[in-house]
Amino acid sequence: MSIAARRIETADILPLEEYARLRVDRRKKISELKKNRRLEVGPVATFYFESYDTMLHQVHEMLFIEKGGAAQIPDELAAYNPLIPKGTELVATVMFEIDDPLRRARILASLGGVERTAFIRVDGLMVRGIPEEDQDRTNAEGKASSVQFIRFPFTAAEIAAFRGDGGEIVVGFSHPNYAHMAVMPAAVRATLAGDFA
Repeated sequence: MSIAARRIETADILPLEEYARLRVDRRKKISELKKNRRLEVGPVATFYFESYDTMLHQVHEMLFIEKGGAAQIPDELAAYNPLIPKGTELVATVMFEIDDPLRRARILASLGGVERTAFIRVDGLMVRGIPEEDQDRTNAEGKASSVQFIRFPFTAAEIAAFRGDGGEIVVGFSHPNYAHMAVMPAAVRATLAGDFA
């Protein structure tokens, strides 16, 4: 596993039989890795900050579950490579995790455009999230998707502040119906600092 890698290639994909043999152990390792790549923001949103390793795992899981073979690989790489941070950004899968279907529908119906209000504040510097444009994440009726993919592009000064010891890092939304924030723990900050080139 390599933090520095920025793109999954076909050669990185294990044959299905080999992955099946290693799957339990690899899932344990990725679960451990993800502990310091997640942050709960408010009562129902969780940011999962992606990396080469998390996306390689996701590609393997999709191939394992769907069993599409070699023909499936290009689609999976096209879907997941864009979510690997490229050295001057953080990329998060944001999930609104609500078990009750009625409550989930009600909350998501009030969160239209939430993907455009995500931010990371680094020692007073504001990094605005940019949602992935692969598809609309808020439908015509104003209902937000429960899964959002958001990129946070950093300037050199913002990266330096993120890597520095000063100030706190706050992750949140400025949406009128979900204006929640959370302070990033030091362990998460240290892990994510490795995503910058």
